Amino acid sequence: MFQAFREWFWLERYWLPPTIKWSDLEDHDGLVFVKPSHLYMTIPCAFLMLIIRHFFEKFVATPIAKIFGIKRKVIKIAQNSILENFFKHSSRHPLQSDIYGLAKKCNLTERQVERWFRIRRNQNRPDTMKKFQEACWRFAFYLVVTVAGIVFLYDKPWVYDLWEVWNGYPRQPLLPSQYWYYILEMSFYCSLLFSLGTDVKRKDFLAHVIHHLAAISLMSFSWCANYIRSGTLVMFVHDVADIWLESAKMFSYAGWTQTCNTLFFIFSAIFFISRLIIFPFWILYCTLVLPLHYINPFFSYIFLNVQLMVLQVLHFYWGYFILKMLKRCIFLKNIQDVRSDDDDEYEEEDEEEEEEEEKEATKGKERDCLMNGLGANRHLIPNGQHGH
Repeated sequence: MFQAFREWFWLERYWLPPTIKWSDLEDHDGLVFVKPSHLYMTIPCAFLMLIIRHFFEKFVATPIAKIFGIKRKVIKIAQNSILENFFKHSSRHPLQSDIYGLAKKCNLTERQVERWFRIRRNQNRPDTMKKFQEACWRFAFYLVVTVAGIVFLYDKPWVYDLWEVWNGYPRQPLLPSQYWYYILEMSFYCSLLFSLGTDVKRKDFLAHVIHHLAAISLMSFSWCANYIRSGTLVMFVHDVADIWLESAKMFSYAGWTQTCNTLFFIFSAIFFISRLIIFPFWILYCTLVLPLHYINPFFSYIFLNVQLMVLQVLHFYWGYFILKMLKRCIFLKNIQDVRSDDDDEYEEEDEEEEEEEEKEATKGKERDCLMNGLGANRHLIPNGQHGH
């Protein structure tokens, strides 16, 4: 049964144009061609990438963060089993009726219960150190893989002739540089999927999941069908802009506003050029339009271009947020990641409530001090001003 499914899945009419057979991609005369089994290496490499990331964040990103004056935020809270049980099993944001009942059970005031939940919520939120570590790791990877992409691709034909390949031109054999370039990229995106539960969650969390899955699917498919040139160019076009975004985030967390703004402007320019001009008008044009002059659409052609168009939709989605941030930067002189996680919104509300609470407490102390001072010095008040 498995053998029958395997034969059906790898039917040539699904994956290859009529002019090419799987036998054309068999190794011969010392030449090695791509095989789906090559991708098995991405799983252990993804876990290795997580290990490397752990040590990088600990021994590289953390010292760099300390140089910038970023410290890990430790939030302490009084232990309370009743409130902790409600927080874990009921709600992180209790209703007013719940607060009233919990205050009675714990012999606390409602204000104290609200404050306990506010502090407890803040314990679970990523601090600036964690955000800086994550941005630093991504910056390091994108920098390394972009340099690797330039080294691997600079002497390769940059004219995108995929339509010629589909029209029957000989397939190029696999090069070691192309193999490791694919393995690095796929391992990285697989590791990002594995770490989604612990990474900083933002408003575009779902878009990130779709992007990672689309990227892995596209890379896997382009590898299995031997569309190496399409895969390498798409990866390079994406990586070249992400370097500047992650570096801008790092300086934003460090409080270097001017440097952050400059890097963000550079990122925006590269993003719009690479993903909204080069990607649709060069890469998509060469995969979607030009092949139709030579072949009739088949499954491989349709599947490849659907994935590329999903990526293009995500480019427009993120381009919208980038324009919002550019508007904020130009008119308000302040860049804030509008994709920031929903918890940050609650954190801003909590900080406002805490400030109001502190103001009320300060006013109360001043009032008490004033009354105590008057009570202790009543003899200073002229006799004629006592109650008539």
